[in-house]
Amino acid sequence: MKYIIYVGLLLCTGFVKAQTKVWFDTDLMIGMPDKSGPREVDDAFTLIMALKQPQIEIVGISSITYVDYSYNVLVKLLEWHNKGAAIPVYKGSPNADDLGVENDGTRALYEALKKEKLIILALGPLTNVATLIKNHPDIIPQIEKISICAARTPDLPFNPGHGKLNVFDYNYELDYESMNVVLQSSIPLVFAGYEPSSYTFIGNIDLASLDLSLEADKWLFDIVQPWMEKNERFFGIRGFIPFDCSTLGVITHPEFFTYYKDIPIKVTYKKNDALKVQPKVPYKNFLEVSYDFKTKKKVDYARRALLGFEEKILETLSVNK
Repeated sequence: MKYIIYVGLLLCTGFVKAQTKVWFDTDLMIGMPDKSGPREVDDAFTLIMALKQPQIEIVGISSITYVDYSYNVLVKLLEWHNKGAAIPVYKGSPNADDLGVENDGTRALYEALKKEKLIILALGPLTNVATLIKNHPDIIPQIEKISICAARTPDLPFNPGHGKLNVFDYNYELDYESMNVVLQSSIPLVFAGYEPSSYTFIGNIDLASLDLSLEADKWLFDIVQPWMEKNERFFGIRGFIPFDCSTLGVITHPEFFTYYKDIPIKVTYKKNDALKVQPKVPYKNFLEVSYDFKTKKKVDYARRALLGFEEKILETLSVNK
């Protein structure tokens, strides 16, 4: 009986780990009409996955780029998949080119951080996050960590699929200045972008858990098909890498990744390795990590997603999961 009472006291006095509070900053584009064709779907997959994780609580969502389009899709996804308390959605920087300009997203994030410490999931360019840091340095101690989808090890090409085409570090290159603001801060940073994500791959067979008789599942399946077809044309394989899921995974499932811990990070300037998609940019900045660098700024860098993480993504996709 004494043992049972002791266990009960442990449960009542905070020894059970509480949920991690996170803020979700996303450049969600799934299904967006665009002259270049279908756009990325991984932000939507990451949000659906995040909503099914009992170990975290999303306290708010802000958008970055294409904010008018993404707002409606975010609301739709929450209506389908969110089983908890309502999550507010805010429009952030519309073009990722206005560092320092406040928006609904930055204001809401500031107010949320005043109430409690948060981890920020930065799935797109860092304009919203850097604006917060630049305008409100007083709030920095409230940011527990930022998980970022960007960076690489030296000379690592971003060549998904069969390696037919190199692409660029979109989230970094769309807003260099904001990344610099974040790197100059004292906030702990973890980077999980192309490199760990390249060990995961989702094709049609992986979507078998979706129930196509359900509106939410059929919408997801149908809207992903054009993106898979685009990947097949450009990269030689039908399917896609869910990049942003790794950015979430290092927070919710850190045991499914290998890391370079406390590794120096810096900006290098060298020949562009993605000239086919950036033909007018012969040289450019690269955001790289290496233990050979002598820079003071150190971060954690996810190197590889391990076997089993892809299953963690897939088991969350259906609205019934």
